[in-house]
Amino acid sequence: MLATSSTLPMEMLLAAESAVQTMQPPEQQRDIEIRTLAITSEPVLARTGMRWQPDQIIDQAAQSDLIYIPGLWRNPRPIIKKSASLITWLQQQHQNGAIISAVGTGCCFLAEAGLLDGKAATTHWHYFDQFQKDYPLVHLKRQYFITQAGSLYCAASVNSLADLTVHFIQRFFGKEIASHVERHFSHEIRKSYESSGFFESTKNPHPDEQITQIQIWLEDNYYREILFPQVCERFGMSVRTLNRRFKNALGQTPLEYLQDIRINTAKDLLKTSNLSIAEIADKVGYQDTNYFTTLFKKHLATTPNAYRETVRAKLFRT
Repeated sequence: MLATSSTLPMEMLLAAESAVQTMQPPEQQRDIEIRTLAITSEPVLARTGMRWQPDQIIDQAAQSDLIYIPGLWRNPRPIIKKSASLITWLQQQHQNGAIISAVGTGCCFLAEAGLLDGKAATTHWHYFDQFQKDYPLVHLKRQYFITQAGSLYCAASVNSLADLTVHFIQRFFGKEIASHVERHFSHEIRKSYESSGFFESTKNPHPDEQITQIQIWLEDNYYREILFPQVCERFGMSVRTLNRRFKNALGQTPLEYLQDIRINTAKDLLKTSNLSIAEIADKVGYQDTNYFTTLFKKHLATTPNAYRETVRAKLFRT
């Protein structure tokens, strides 16, 4: 196994736990219990020669919320053939509702278990052809670094796994904690989870087709001055109905959704352009630069100027 495909998400999750303890009130704090599991209690030999003593064997493990399957070095098939009990265990965990994430050749375990049949998946680029030959029922997405099919996630590389782990941290602990961890693990040189993945029902992850149309309209017009009473009039509903249906469909208000689009666009402009902060604010729909700066800091806990300086330092350091 590649040790980094286990140690990196562990360290990121522990960073999230530390952030929760200092950034959230006690009533919102949640502890993380991390365990390493193996088929036997024998130490696991990593690619580096490091021997890793597992905490438990899989037969002793309780139901998990989130499972990481590490990547394997070189041809994964010999190890997979010896891992029948692990395949069965993964099937059981999936049936019980666990989120399962695999990276690189570790994605073959999910495919071997039949969990990816008829679903999207990816793997390390070197094994694309062999993977497609071994698992013809899986919809291999060669052009994506991350795939999601229900509660099953595949990452093509360790870098993609880091992006995926930020997504999990946001899911469990909220956006502020995820942004905090992301900044401490060099997010400036990574693609975002949303931009690098193939997601099940991405275009319509909920059944409210009218809300989907409003999402598309907001994504196409985010740079304009948007007044939601006018949006409601355009789509034939009241403001109250829009807020209720948007919240039911996406878990956030229309304004929060619009702000996310604008802030993500601003991040890209800060990274890739020499536009001034005022120009970027205007391009993403904010005429008031001070308001834009305040909103940006609320989302990312840093100012636009500080974000740009950090990005440029990471991208152009020699």
